[in-house]
Amino acid sequence: MSNDRVNFGSKIGMILATAGSAVGLGNVWRFPYMTGDNGGAAFILVYLGCVLLLGIPCMVSEFIIGRHGASNTARAYTKLANGTPWKYVGFLGVLTGFLITGYYAVVSGWCLQYIYASLVGELQGDSEYISRYFSDFSQSPLRPIMWTAAIFLITHIVIKRGVQHGIERASKLLMPTLFILLIIIVVISCMLPGGEKGISFLLKPDFSKIDSGVFLSALGQSFYSLSIAMGCICTFASYFGRKVNLLGSAVQISIVDTLIAILAGLMIFPVAFSVGINPDSGPSLIFITLPNVFQMAFSSFPIIGTLIALMFYSLLSLAAVTSLISLHEVSTAFFHEEFNVTRRTASLIVTISCFIIGAFCSLSRGQFDFLSIGGKSLFDIFDFVTGQIFLPVGGLLTCLFVGWYVPKKIVRAEFTNHGSINKGIFSIYLFIVRFICPVCIALIFLHQFGLLDFILHGSK
Repeated sequence: MSNDRVNFGSKIGMILATAGSAVGLGNVWRFPYMTGDNGGAAFILVYLGCVLLLGIPCMVSEFIIGRHGASNTARAYTKLANGTPWKYVGFLGVLTGFLITGYYAVVSGWCLQYIYASLVGELQGDSEYISRYFSDFSQSPLRPIMWTAAIFLITHIVIKRGVQHGIERASKLLMPTLFILLIIIVVISCMLPGGEKGISFLLKPDFSKIDSGVFLSALGQSFYSLSIAMGCICTFASYFGRKVNLLGSAVQISIVDTLIAILAGLMIFPVAFSVGINPDSGPSLIFITLPNVFQMAFSSFPIIGTLIALMFYSLLSLAAVTSLISLHEVSTAFFHEEFNVTRRTASLIVTISCFIIGAFCSLSRGQFDFLSIGGKSLFDIFDFVTGQIFLPVGGLLTCLFVGWYVPKKIVRAEFTNHGSINKGIFSIYLFIVRFICPVCIALIFLHQFGLLDFILHGSK
């Protein structure tokens, strides 16, 4: 069976598809909250510096491996590893993407449920009712699994159609729609009485809050926000044409990702501050706080509040689907090429397998205690292992692999398109990947486990 690779059909399709892999639910709640709580515009400036220092170089490194290998992530690393254990870094990326696909679909399914709930008026009630609604739904044994199946069905339909007719075509539709919905809600939110307080909270620089902890948080956000080390970037790069400017593409994708994250803050904070609520982070923001905020902000015009809620959860679902498409493609390409099966069969294997993972993760949040380990649900374990262990380890090993093991002439040839572009910047890029990125990722890893403070300050 032929495994000939196809390329993205257009540059805009390539950018939108790859940016879609980076834009996810974390852009909507984690980045805005971190910005508002860590110095506003001052944090954004630090974050942009971290994107330049860590995010873009790491992304380019995965681009180099993916385009040079012109194959799934595991095989791309294997081709450059020459029989050494470095090949397992690629397998780690595939495994990470596979596991994230399973539990991420659960949260994505929650967004679909809230679209339905907005349509039928189930999100009308006081704060206690809204909190109980989310708890009852997310811990239900059946409904979350049903919506997980629905989000997988949507993703499967896209993936089985291939790169140009599936992923690229869907990205050209979903990403502009997401952006339009985001702009509409931002405009309405900023026009509300008192909304200027939310804008100030997000964008007013407060440099007094910037310390080493904020810097490390910004480093971590820049790393995770761009989907580094989960196989998506490397897999999509395998569909890049030989003339694609890898550095330029990484910059463009980072700009799109950061712009959407900032706009998400301008969507959430003005409407929250207009009713005197300081939003918290995590699922409670999306599924508990904001339904209350939409009701309170538009109490005089409940139909508008319902419409805003509907657009918001539609936007969330679009962000979730674009990320799931890229995650799904990582494993689909792997099964397609490594097990010599058709793309349709490979996509079906991934859909069914990841749905089973998602179903068990969902059930573990309810009354099924046997699916918990050490008091943590299977959902939380998957989130912890992939997010706090596999991703930083995979990112660190990728930088070391490209910086120190892969022949410099190969890295230079891919980075400069065989000497035609970016020749003067290559030495800077290589220095960052060899020295700066590994140190940054190591700091992120130590910081998230509290080990950095222990090393610096001891038991105190």
